[in-house]
Formats: sequence, C-alpha cells, structure tokens
Amino acid sequence: MAKSSKVRTPLSALAEDPQGRSIGLELPPGALVSAPGRRSRGRKPESLLWVSDEPVGVGALAAYRSSALAAAGLQAVLIQGRRGLERWWQEREFSPERMSDPDDHHVEPVLREFWSRAVPDPEEGEEGEEIIAPFGRDWPGLAEAGADGVDPEAAARALADELIASGFLPSPRLALIPAGRGADVPTAMGWGGPANFENDTALISAVLRSWEDRFGARVVALGFDELHVSVAAPPRTAAHALPVAAEHFAFSPDNICQGSGSIRAYADEAVTGSNHWGFWWD
Repeated sequence: MAKSSKVRTPLSALAEDPQGRSIGLELPPGALVSAPGRRSRGRKPESLLWVSDEPVGVGALAAYRSSALAAAGLQAVLIQGRRGLERWWQEREFSPERMSDPDDHHVEPVLREFWSRAVPDPEEGEEGEEIIAPFGRDWPGLAEAGADGVDPEAAARALADELIASGFLPSPRLALIPAGRGADVPTAMGWGGPANFENDTALISAVLRSWEDRFGARVVALGFDELHVSVAAPPRTAAHALPVAAEHFAFSPDNICQGSGSIRAYADEAVTGSNHWGFWWD
C-alpha cells in the first residue's frame, strides 16, 4: 500500500525553511506553535502559527506584511504578552476545533445578537438608558461605511509602528498565521480572547470582515484578551461615529461599561477620527 502524501499547509514551508527564504522572506529566529491536544501515533500536531523568539521593533510589520506572504497564504500580525502571561501563546491557549467558519455568519445578525446581550437590563432604569443613549434597546443597525481613507495596509503599518514606539506594545512578537484575510486570523489560530463574552471567534471574524470592507480596518495586534485594529477610513463626524460606537458596544461591551461609561462618550473619545480601534474582554 502506498503511503499517503503529507498534507501541506502554508506553515509547512517554515517547518522546512525556518527563515522563509523559499517564500521570499528573511524571518528572524522563531518557532511554530502547535494545536493543543494529544498527538496521534506517527503524526505531529498541526501547526497553528509561527512566532518570533524575541520581541520585534518599529518597522517589523512593514518588513513582513508583504504580497509574498499573502501569496503564501499567511497573515502577519503582532502578538503581545501581559503581566503573568508574558508568553501566553506557548501555553497553547488556542481552541481551533471549537470555532465555526466565518463564511457561515453575516455581520448584522451577529451584531444584533451581541447587542441584545450587551444592553443593560431594564431594571437599571435611567442609568442603563444613559449608557446606550441616543439608542434604545432595539439594535440600531449597521453604520454607514467610511470615506476618503488612506491605504489600509499603510494604516496598518503606521499603527504597528506607533504602538511599538509609544510603548503601548512593550514587547511584541511577530506572528504568522495561515488565513485568507486578516479578519480571519483570530479564528484560524483558535484565539480565545473574547471567551468570557463569545466562545466562537468566527463571529468576531465576521464583524472584522465587515469592518475591513466598510472602514479599511486591519488586524494589527492581539494579546491574551485584547485586539488592536487599524482603521483607514474612520468616521469623521460625531453623527457618523455614534452608530459605529454602537457596533463597538455590541462587539466589546467592556470598552464602554468599564471604560468610557457611555456610547456618546466613547464615540467622542475613541471613534471619531481614530485610526486605532482597541478592544478587550474582561
């Protein structure tokens, strides 16, 4: 009986060629991170991502976020540790098997369901109403797309450099993930950052896909429970920013409930004209 051929993935090239020269790259030292679970006899566990051994500096994302990488089926992002979880990716904090397919979801039903979970209980009265004002308890619908934006990839590179130079990301690693588009990176790696809010990260990717299309958004960095997105065409007026802020409230309620305090304040502080959308889940 003939032996079955090995299944090749976009990361297979890095297993054989750690610096990625065969796909037009010159990567720093790094290692593949495998999926959790038992090893089958004679088979190595599937690799989910490649991560640099050491932190990278300004210009790193620009150096590796290339057409050659995309052609190889890989997406480059930054991943950041946090105190007590400096290298959370080495703890195999991934569950790709529990994620569905982003293709199976549409953004509006997803955000409508998220909104229904996030809106304050009617018993909270005026205090709860103030959090979501000027909107009511019914899902307000999708915001209009942004306009007159810069090149989305240029915006992603600029944000990455800004986050590193400012110390916002003090020790980011370069990571390569096999995915067809940046919005699918959290699902492809089985990232569990929003697990206390939503266990199926494919729903998160469905929203990110829509933001890619409407606002030129790009996934730039992920932490244990944080997500940072560049925005090429953000809303420029308060009127446009409010429905976008409502989407953010549905997507990551902690941004408002444990941050700005209301959708109005959040729209002003974090959405209007902002090229950086950051999210976290408690």
